[in-house]
Amino acid sequence: MSNHYDAIVVGVGGMGSSTAYHLSSRGLDVLGLERYDIPNQMGSSHGVTRIIRRGQYEHPAYVPLVDRSYDLWRDLEERTGRDLLHITGGIDAGPEGGTVFNESRKSCEIHGIDHEVLSGNEVNQRFPGYNLPEDHHAVYQPDSGFLVPEQCIIGYVEAAQANGAEIRAREGVNEFTELSNGSVRVTTEQDTYEADKLVITAGAWTQKFLPDFSATVTPVRQVLAWLQPSEPDQFDASNFPVFIHGTEEDHYYGFPQYDVPGFKFGKFNHFEETVDPDEMAREPRKDDENMLRSYAESYFPKGSGPTMRLSTCMFTNTPDKHFILDRLPDRPNITVGAGFSGHGFKFASAIGEVLADLSIDGQTPHDVDLFSLGRFD
Repeated sequence: MSNHYDAIVVGVGGMGSSTAYHLSSRGLDVLGLERYDIPNQMGSSHGVTRIIRRGQYEHPAYVPLVDRSYDLWRDLEERTGRDLLHITGGIDAGPEGGTVFNESRKSCEIHGIDHEVLSGNEVNQRFPGYNLPEDHHAVYQPDSGFLVPEQCIIGYVEAAQANGAEIRAREGVNEFTELSNGSVRVTTEQDTYEADKLVITAGAWTQKFLPDFSATVTPVRQVLAWLQPSEPDQFDASNFPVFIHGTEEDHYYGFPQYDVPGFKFGKFNHFEETVDPDEMAREPRKDDENMLRSYAESYFPKGSGPTMRLSTCMFTNTPDKHFILDRLPDRPNITVGAGFSGHGFKFASAIGEVLADLSIDGQTPHDVDLFSLGRFD
């Protein structure tokens, strides 16, 4: 049929745009299908800035993947001429026995990552926008910073198109069917396509296509705030590192001012509201703002001025908060990237490479055992 491709990618956000590029770079005839705009604010691949850091308190096994991601983001910058990766330094802070500080330091030590250990007071003196408690400690990584997600997606889409890939926005997928010849038929709102390989990078909508994933990928409503600092210079990218901060109860993260007026920050998993992505309340509420403002007033008082912007997105969490990067065990022509649990975007450049490897070869030189579906058996 004329609508036959080597591979179809469903969902062209951070992971899907990278996957389409890496598949097309290997000479495959690729179709990318996105139900919304490219880029859009409906899923998880937006928000102006996204943290990137080498030391990973989540698990040391992530470090080689993020090292590869740094290299691939720089490659994309050279290919497209876009300014995507900004180095600001980064703070992973919390009580001395807490997960963020302790595991970040361990990750840096295991992998030989350049870092300093600072007291809360030392952080506050060096970066006056901060107001960490005296008994908190921090791992400072000079190589941390942020990515510009919308520009990253545009860059990968344009690079994939330059390779000959076809990318279609505002064309939602209704269903897919596996055919007796081993290919997959994908039916959209507009047309029908076939491909030898299917890659699903649909984020919070993964379980809509794969109902068996309903217990392993859970969409959670997330809200970000941008507040105007009283002393803006202290929240400039030259003076304010990105941060992950574990309080006694919760984990927060934040960024210097960039592009949007105000200091940006959020709480991981916000109010822990499990949602249907098609029905989620997308307009921020007053209780969203009040909770975030309370945090800023305690730990970043010079950054807790008037609200400039509030924005919703989604985390898609797995039970162990680790990614899913795997072929379906009973359907090897279908590969899935899902469950990025609020910290996946920094890896998108390398995840696209991994998903292309798995789709084409069934294996990858990257160590992705941590992310296999078999762990849920």
